[in-house]
Amino acid sequence: MENWFFINWRAIFVPSISVLELFIRGSLVYLALFSVLRFLPSRQLGTLGITDLLVVVLFAEAAQNAMTSNYTSITEGAILVGTVIVWSYLFNWLGYKLPEFQKILNPPPLLLVKNGRMIQRHLQKELITNDELMSKLRQQGVEFLTDVKLAFMEADGSISIITSESQTSITDKQ
Repeated sequence: MENWFFINWRAIFVPSISVLELFIRGSLVYLALFSVLRFLPSRQLGTLGITDLLVVVLFAEAAQNAMTSNYTSITEGAILVGTVIVWSYLFNWLGYKLPEFQKILNPPPLLLVKNGRMIQRHLQKELITNDELMSKLRQQGVEFLTDVKLAFMEADGSISIITSESQTSITDKQ
């Protein structure tokens, strides 16, 4: 009964492994997961699909032991969260300051349609079916593929479209 009210403050706040080891473990796992996720195709076209969510959850579960070596203190958890935040901020800062690094963080737009014609090798590279592309075009108000001058898959997986009509309406206003 007396154990119900006993608090082991040392176990809560004092790390059981080296802070440097926690930082290195967190860094290595973050960089490995970043690399894997950066180079996977953007299958769901700008949305977080069920498979994407499953991958993230499984990565988190698999990475937990690699990062933590079974930590138990709040301090160790805070160090790991801080490590992830530091890497994320550092990558964003480097991408802002160095355009070359931004190309590593975010892929350049990928041309999917040019002058009303789908570029099949780019669709295949991103695992996008013709029907999925047409669905995205319709969602943006484009009925016919021939109306599309250019369509790009952006770094976030969204599709941006430039229609033949948009070019003429800009010219008409000038």
